[in-house]
Amino acid sequence: MVVHGRAWDREILRLAVPALGALAAEPLYVLIDTAIVGHLGTPQLAGLGVATSLILSAYWLFGFLAYGTTGTVSRLIGDERRAAALGVQGLWLGALLGVTVAVLGYVAAAPLVDVMGPSDAVRPFALEYFRISMAGVPALLLVLAGTGYLRGAQDTRTPLLVTLATVVLNTALEVLFVYGFDWGIGGSAWGTVLAQSCGALWYVRVVIRSGAPLRPDAVALRRLTRLSFHLVLRTAALRGALLVSTAVVTRLGTRDIAAHQVAFELWMFLALVLDAIAIAGQALAGRLLGAGSVDDARTATRRMIELSVVAGLALAALVLLLRPWLPGLFTDDSAVEDLAAFVLVFVALQQPANGIVFAIDGILIGAGDLRYLAWAMVASAAVYVVTTLAVLALGWGIGWVWTAFSLMQVVRLATLVWRWRGDAWMRTGA
Repeated sequence: MVVHGRAWDREILRLAVPALGALAAEPLYVLIDTAIVGHLGTPQLAGLGVATSLILSAYWLFGFLAYGTTGTVSRLIGDERRAAALGVQGLWLGALLGVTVAVLGYVAAAPLVDVMGPSDAVRPFALEYFRISMAGVPALLLVLAGTGYLRGAQDTRTPLLVTLATVVLNTALEVLFVYGFDWGIGGSAWGTVLAQSCGALWYVRVVIRSGAPLRPDAVALRRLTRLSFHLVLRTAALRGALLVSTAVVTRLGTRDIAAHQVAFELWMFLALVLDAIAIAGQALAGRLLGAGSVDDARTATRRMIELSVVAGLALAALVLLLRPWLPGLFTDDSAVEDLAAFVLVFVALQQPANGIVFAIDGILIGAGDLRYLAWAMVASAAVYVVTTLAVLALGWGIGWVWTAFSLMQVVRLATLVWRWRGDAWMRTGA
């Protein structure tokens, strides 16, 4: 029997509401960092913006540890042993990648930061924050892998509990280290590293208790890596485009990158709020298509998109309402506040379209339609890079950079809606 329309609301919200907590983990860490570091000074805030643009690129690039695992595990509902074994291998892959990235990132810290073009006043703070943060990368990737396994098993409550605990710990440690011990921007980075490590230990304990064999399986690791190729390509295209925009804004001036940091971190946090419904889309699309319920998959995903539009409209109204006061939470520089308030108009106006984009993105990930997602993202990112570089060449300001960003989201909207309306993504079976 096909379930219609609003009958899916309870199931969608059961998965989406707690998923918000786990989704918001790393961006929420950075948002807290922004609020604390922003009151140390404008160069420190700008340095944080440069460093976190690189760190979040790694976070999203390896997001396949969560997103790919969610869809795969959800198709194995009813076969807990295979699902748990996949979760263990995901942890091994996260640990191996995390150690590798941490070492390479620390060694290459200076050239990576320099590529972003920071001024002499900003560079030391960006370098300090980035180098310390590399110590937390293995924990960060373990958290992603553990989160993906639990979401695929239809458990979004445990990731919420982990996130709430680690965010509280992160805030307390940062206040202690930055203001109590006077460690400056380095104290902010160490607080985040320790909180991430505690979260990783929690996930490892949960997955170990599933009873699956704990040894690494080379065949399974290769399969996970191979299946993740298109997710990596999709994320690399997006984050590469965003890094280009950060490099462009950095060259506009210290206040521009500081204002961009405030606005972009708020945009990212709102994106994760909307992406909570996308997580429900991943879990439900995988489960329903795995069971062969094509009609239910169509109906449930349509309802997810409707709910995402409503959420996007609500967030847009909220940002416009709070726009005069939000920047003051992150900086004491009145010029940065005014510029950030201007950019928040773009942030607000994007939210309804973002709701649709993120919902369909999650649905197609859950359905395993990764090849299309990758190349659609490459096309959208190419539009953004070309238009952003044109802004730099023409000497235009930060408003035009955000106009180019909005254009990229419009291209994503068109390509994803077209795909969802067809049937090519609705492949059934485990």
